[in-house]
Amino acid sequence: MDYLLSRLLVLPGILLGISIHEFSHGYAAVKMGDNTPLMQGRLTINPIKHIDPVGFICLLVFGFGWAKPVMIDNRNFKNPRKDDAIVALAGPAANFLTAFLFVGLMKLTAKFVAYNFSTQVLWVVLQNTVSINLVLMVFNLIPIPPLDGHHIVGSIGGAKVWNFYYKYYDQLRFVMLLLIVFRGVNIVISPVINYLYRFLISIFF
Repeated sequence: MDYLLSRLLVLPGILLGISIHEFSHGYAAVKMGDNTPLMQGRLTINPIKHIDPVGFICLLVFGFGWAKPVMIDNRNFKNPRKDDAIVALAGPAANFLTAFLFVGLMKLTAKFVAYNFSTQVLWVVLQNTVSINLVLMVFNLIPIPPLDGHHIVGSIGGAKVWNFYYKYYDQLRFVMLLLIVFRGVNIVISPVINYLYRFLISIFF
């Protein structure tokens, strides 16, 4: 029962985090000149529009996962390499901003809300939302498909890097799944997430 409750208290953070992440990709793409996300109905924070079943289950079970990628046509960008990198960075940046705001809500809760069981539940939800958004930020910056990091590295590296990704796309995706299942990702990104969490807490507390 405790495990089930803990999973339920993670859900709000997951649903908000993936919705903010993908909305921000879509919003940035539209601002860069590509209306594809708008036409596909992805400029919304409705999580139903953004959930990838496998990525969602991975988030619940393993703590790392992804949403359904927003489709982008970079041929509509004025500067495809730069604009693609901006769009890729928009999602992780939005997750960091969300984590920052929710640490602020933790501070307000601690200062102005009387402590009781409901407050304790709220506190856990707020903490989980901060953690999940930091996870989505750091995890998605890994430069392996289908994560945002590979768009950023590809945009910086140019044709040779993109050719590598195109050639080994499926193999790299499989490697990523193995790293998730066998907790290899945790070893790499947990120290970064913990550092960012402590940094945000130090700002408000």
